[in-house]
Amino acid sequence: MIKLFLVRHGQSQWNLENRFTGWQDVDITELGKQEAQRAGQLLKIEQINLAFTSKLVRAQHTLKIILEECEKTDMPVIMNEALNERSYGDLEGLNKTETAQKFGAEQVHIWRRSFDIAPPGGESLKDTYDRVIPYFKDFIQPQLQQHKNVLIVAHGNSLRALIMYLEHLSPEEILKREIATGEPLTYVFDDQMNAVKLGRIIEGTNNVVTI
Repeated sequence: MIKLFLVRHGQSQWNLENRFTGWQDVDITELGKQEAQRAGQLLKIEQINLAFTSKLVRAQHTLKIILEECEKTDMPVIMNEALNERSYGDLEGLNKTETAQKFGAEQVHIWRRSFDIAPPGGESLKDTYDRVIPYFKDFIQPQLQQHKNVLIVAHGNSLRALIMYLEHLSPEEILKREIATGEPLTYVFDDQMNAVKLGRIIEGTNNVVTI
């Protein structure tokens, strides 16, 4: 079986403070470190050949902890900004509750949950999809096609874009998908690169629970 493991970075400081983060380089909290350790413990029994991550420290730090827990610190790691979080532009650094009070809850909801409407100076989920998926096709999928198991540690929206592609979801369907921090998701592929099984890893086994 060919496996792809997806992990959203552990809780960041701005996750904790309820602020728009985007491309701002904010590290993970103590809870985020614990979430990364937990993810590493779950992935320890898996055969993983290489890892991809973004250019942002919260994803890189999460991956570092996972690899330490897995005792796989010599694994090849490829970093690329194509896997960065969606940019929130002018909203980055702002408290989400205060932003809703300033611009109106409906407008902020549109910026956050519309597929193709971007916040001022930022990216829509469609924009994020349009940079994540070509990178996946050009650089990650060829590794899977060589029967290598791949780990991607990235962000809520870059992973949401990838999940949309892998599961053939509509914009309406993907906008409803929530991705927990530090919780590995597993995709198993056939030789035609169709995802034939997906889910969350069961602790202490190499099985997954279907979502």
